[in-house]
Amino acid sequence: MKKAFVIGHPIAHSKSPLIHQSWIAEHGLNASYEAIEIAPDDLPGFISRLRDGEFAGGNVTIPHKEAVMGLIDDVDPLATRIGAVNTLVVDNGKIWGTNTDYAGFLANLDAGAPGWDKAPGSAVVIGAGGASRAILAGLVDRGVGRIDLVNRTLDRAEALAAQFGSAIVPGPLSDITARIKGAGLVVNTSAVGMKGTRFDGLDLAGLAPDAVVTDIVYTPLITPLLAHARHEGFASVDGLGMLLHQAVPGFEAWFGVAPTVTETLRNRVLAALGQ
Repeated sequence: MKKAFVIGHPIAHSKSPLIHQSWIAEHGLNASYEAIEIAPDDLPGFISRLRDGEFAGGNVTIPHKEAVMGLIDDVDPLATRIGAVNTLVVDNGKIWGTNTDYAGFLANLDAGAPGWDKAPGSAVVIGAGGASRAILAGLVDRGVGRIDLVNRTLDRAEALAAQFGSAIVPGPLSDITARIKGAGLVVNTSAVGMKGTRFDGLDLAGLAPDAVVTDIVYTPLITPLLAHARHEGFASVDGLGMLLHQAVPGFEAWFGVAPTVTETLRNRVLAALGQ
């Protein structure tokens, strides 16, 4: 039986087991996927277990996405560029890592707002934490010529701009309304939106008429930002699809089957989230 996992600290909240177990059942595979609590000090020992062939691979979440890079045999160019690994594959005792958040973010946008990148113009990305790295890489690769990156701590935005190139224009979060003018895409990568939190004084009226607003927060599914966008008549894409789509490449690598993100799976995860 092929086995896979998700590790983190904490990990009990993860919905990855529900997603992967649903696909395992759908395809009738002799396989398993489990959540495993691994504290930072225990990460090297767990990597040794992987080398012994216990698992085909698995997912890595907070706080291990960066630390694991120094413990495995190979990190692919995409994950190296992003600076984080969220998916591990074991092959003959060797472990390589990649980052599927990039593909998950883009696939979610493509599904929720088809054609968003035909004439992408400029974008505004809110938040310069770990989640924004894969998203910045994806937007640059899709040809977005200007990406205003706004963050409460300016130096973090400046550091990412230095890493990802001249398309990234950093600024303080207080500049967001000015930066939004004429933009065709707004992406929230911060935790704002959870537990009813919202961006104070945010005015979306200056967005391009066909702009898309998306949020990687999915609890609640419709964040205050997305509700605001809908009220103003803009297209919106919720963050649950990113979670679902980022799971596809790993499942295929471990189990040899390419699963499909369906409305049935989406509803199953929403029910587990109490939404």
